[in-house]
Amino acid sequence: MLDPSPATRPSTGLAARCARALLSPWSRLSLLVVVLLSAAAMMLLLEPQRLLATGWPARLSSGGGAVLLFGVAYGVCTVAFVPRPLLNLAAGALFGSQAGLAAALVGTVLGAGISFGLGRVLGQDALRTLLRGRWLKAADGQLSRHGFRSMLALRLFPGVPFAAANYCAAVSRMGCPPFLMATGIGSVPNTAAYVVAGSTASSPTSPAFLAAMGFIVLTGIGAAAVAWRRRHSFGGR
Repeated sequence: MLDPSPATRPSTGLAARCARALLSPWSRLSLLVVVLLSAAAMMLLLEPQRLLATGWPARLSSGGGAVLLFGVAYGVCTVAFVPRPLLNLAAGALFGSQAGLAAALVGTVLGAGISFGLGRVLGQDALRTLLRGRWLKAADGQLSRHGFRSMLALRLFPGVPFAAANYCAAVSRMGCPPFLMATGIGSVPNTAAYVVAGSTASSPTSPAFLAAMGFIVLTGIGAAAVAWRRRHSFGGR
């Protein structure tokens, strides 16, 4: 077999080095940052949550296909950092309590899965090298060893940002199936409260609306109290 000519060796070596550089952990992390910043900018410019709440086509406000389409749009919007409470209210206002909850949960799991995939493929290798702090290592170990129950607790606790939980799980060694299952189950109570509030907003004195708002307020107060307590205890150490 003939050896490649000397003229092709430098170009081949340069291509290999470029490929390694582009596929390196820090290059992939940079791409993730660009994707997330672009998504956030699009959210600020286009305000898709307003489209979902007020500009949704009337012919797509009923039927299983409409619910599924809304769920897909919901999931994409969560990746772009659109607040989930607004999307949940929109789901309830458009589809009612039952179909709205189904659409919101489909969107929640889809958005979480997309974020998890992006974080796992583009960010895990680089970000794991930064896990040096005691609390970061403890959180990583908890998610890696007890992924389902840890993520279930995070989803049930309304004070933990949705995106933060997604990317923390992606950086850990938690598997994708338990992550998605815990997300779907743990998101039901808080999501249902917002969907019911959205579906009954036209009757603000109805028992369903008052119960939903009471649940939202109580869980919000509880989350704030726990966050303040933890911050106070950390600051005192």
